[in-house]
Amino acid sequence: MNTAPGVHTAPGVLSVALVSEHASPLAALGGVDAGGQNVHVAALAGALADRGHRVTVHTRRDAPDLPDRVRLREGVEVHHVPAGPAEPVPKDALLPYMAEFGRRLAREWRARPPDVAHAHFWMSGLAALPAARELGRPLVHTYHALGAVKRRHQGLADTSPPERIGCEIELGLGCDRIIATCRDEVAELTRMGVPAHRIDVVPCGVDTDRFTPVGPVAPRGPHRHRLLHLGRLVPRKGAAVSVAALARLPGTELLVVGGPPADRLDDDPEVRRLRGVARDAGVADRVRFTGGVSGALVPLLLRSADVVLCPADYEPFGIVPLEAMACGRPVVASAVGGQLDTVADPGTGRLVPPRDPAALARAVAGLLADPAAREACGRAGRRRVLDRYGWPRIAAATEAVYREVLDTRPVPTGAGRPPAWWTQG
Repeated sequence: MNTAPGVHTAPGVLSVALVSEHASPLAALGGVDAGGQNVHVAALAGALADRGHRVTVHTRRDAPDLPDRVRLREGVEVHHVPAGPAEPVPKDALLPYMAEFGRRLAREWRARPPDVAHAHFWMSGLAALPAARELGRPLVHTYHALGAVKRRHQGLADTSPPERIGCEIELGLGCDRIIATCRDEVAELTRMGVPAHRIDVVPCGVDTDRFTPVGPVAPRGPHRHRLLHLGRLVPRKGAAVSVAALARLPGTELLVVGGPPADRLDDDPEVRRLRGVARDAGVADRVRFTGGVSGALVPLLLRSADVVLCPADYEPFGIVPLEAMACGRPVVASAVGGQLDTVADPGTGRLVPPRDPAALARAVAGLLADPAAREACGRAGRRRVLDRYGWPRIAAATEAVYREVLDTRPVPTGAGRPPAWWTQG
């Protein structure tokens, strides 16, 4: 395992291809398949462009009226790749279209070869690997989530294609370098047989200019304290744990931010389930669902909270704790995945076991009863984010990985035959 340095000043403009098959940097956030990866890819592209590089983000065309190319900002272009129907498709149903996606990438890269390709999520890697091999271009890969972890936690509820874990192993052995986002992911990858020396750790980042302790604050309700749960409304994110914990926290309201637009909340199965949990716990009058909100509103909502809750069953990395800490708010999070790296207990918040409303409530109650501790956690969280997680630092570390790969180009060893579907069609 390598830890990429925080600063790299080697000269030369790079042409970087970011491949993000289901997570477009242009997508509205809050849907089932639109979350942290979208934020990560958009922010990384922008931060690399700020360092003078030219970035193209290749993502699947999921609407018929999308232009072929969109200028996201100076130095960053989004390329909509036609692969499969031009309509939304759940990410777990996209595998049959990845061979076409890869052939389109190869065609694009023959005309406009990148210096380095960086794939995000396993299906992006599967599409990019044969194209990169054909053209002799290095491929860096970030998984964002691992199928083995998902299957371990979700069991029969896991909707990933059955080929996922095997393909992730093939990809880990076949790409030039892996960028893991936390130490827990490195341990998982080595258990899969990926050599640790081919893995670099570069965490996700946060916009420290947008997420700040100072600024407008969203209005609060009539209750003494406010808790905030922010993220996609899928069961593994633990909103039900937050709702159940509220029963042990009198005088406190819970704001659940995420999911479909507010006018479609009543039709959402997960919202209906969570409302049932709230009714059963006797806290329905203290839980409010906002639905999905614009990115501009997120810092205001975070600043309005006394404590931010992140009780996911598992969390490959987790952007919300960073955003909360950047806003100077203490975080109570489950001790899983990337949250083990980002949340310092007791410095910036508390870590608790997953799926444990009582433990969550105890940690929150301690902070609510101690304003000085909340203030200290908030200040420490802001310092931690500024020291470790600002996007300029993350982009510099990512660039360092690119340049090392370009300088050394180690020949991947142990890669098996590509899955047959790579060359079919």
